[in-house]
Amino acid sequence: MNTFGKYIRLTTFGESHGPAMGGILDGMPSRVQIDLSRVQLELARRAPGRQPLTSARKEPDTVEVLSGISPEGLTLGTPIGFIIRNKDARSEDYAGYTGKFRPNHADFTYYTKYGIHDFRGGGRASARETVNWVAAGAFCRQWLETFDIRVKAELIETNSIAETAAAGDSTGAVVSCVIEGLPVGIGEPVFDKLSARLAAAMLSINAVKAFEYGDGFNASQMKGSEALDTPYIDPESGKVAFKSNHSGGIQGGISNGMPVNFKVYFKPTPTIMQPVETIDTDGDSVVTDPKGRHDPCVAVRGVPVVEAMALLTVADLMRIFK
Repeated sequence: MNTFGKYIRLTTFGESHGPAMGGILDGMPSRVQIDLSRVQLELARRAPGRQPLTSARKEPDTVEVLSGISPEGLTLGTPIGFIIRNKDARSEDYAGYTGKFRPNHADFTYYTKYGIHDFRGGGRASARETVNWVAAGAFCRQWLETFDIRVKAELIETNSIAETAAAGDSTGAVVSCVIEGLPVGIGEPVFDKLSARLAAAMLSINAVKAFEYGDGFNASQMKGSEALDTPYIDPESGKVAFKSNHSGGIQGGISNGMPVNFKVYFKPTPTIMQPVETIDTDGDSVVTDPKGRHDPCVAVRGVPVVEAMALLTVADLMRIFK
């Protein structure tokens, strides 16, 4: 499945060391003003080689829009086609990985499922794929802002990334995110809950191992009296509000007007700068030597990816709502 969403749908293509990444964003309303310079700013946040403690791969990540947006920057209501060319892939760095199943990568599962796998940077399993998501999310952000819907994520370190990188190791981290301005009623009962859609989106991100919203995992240790979100009428707006937000802005799978807040848990980058024992496609024991350019903590560049997937999820559900 290379398509995300139902009413606003993103279909992507490309491999880490192929000529380009790209996508088709279908279902965007017409006459939405798009500022491509803002899309580029989003891509720069995710791009490698732009900040300390990230992969040294230097990609310009320039988005080329092929269709769906007028010269004046207005969406046409037709599919937005775009590509982002790969400029700095060094496939030779990965020659020593060929045929070797790197632990905690998709090498073994892809090879077993398809009988073939591009070991150069992980191919389609690479986090390079997320450049497409960030571009598409940036388009959706500019539509959602017309409803005053805002999405913001931030990194929470669980270990010192600098110290871990200096030791040739990697670390996991947490990305927290808040969606503000959602009207009451976003999300569907039972199987299409806002919470379930967000969870599916976040767990699609490379290296994400867990998702929680509101009180999340802590809710299992709380008493009912501690977790109540009591409604009241706000004297200024005259609308229903809540005295607390243990529910994370979602009740019964539907937004209740409070900020939607959630956390996404990233595992450590599986490639570390140390020799690692594994097996190859023949079943022989081998050792992989540390090669290539890798992030010591995937979550650092995962912040804009989390935002992008939240934006795509909300945009899809808002398309129904509006």
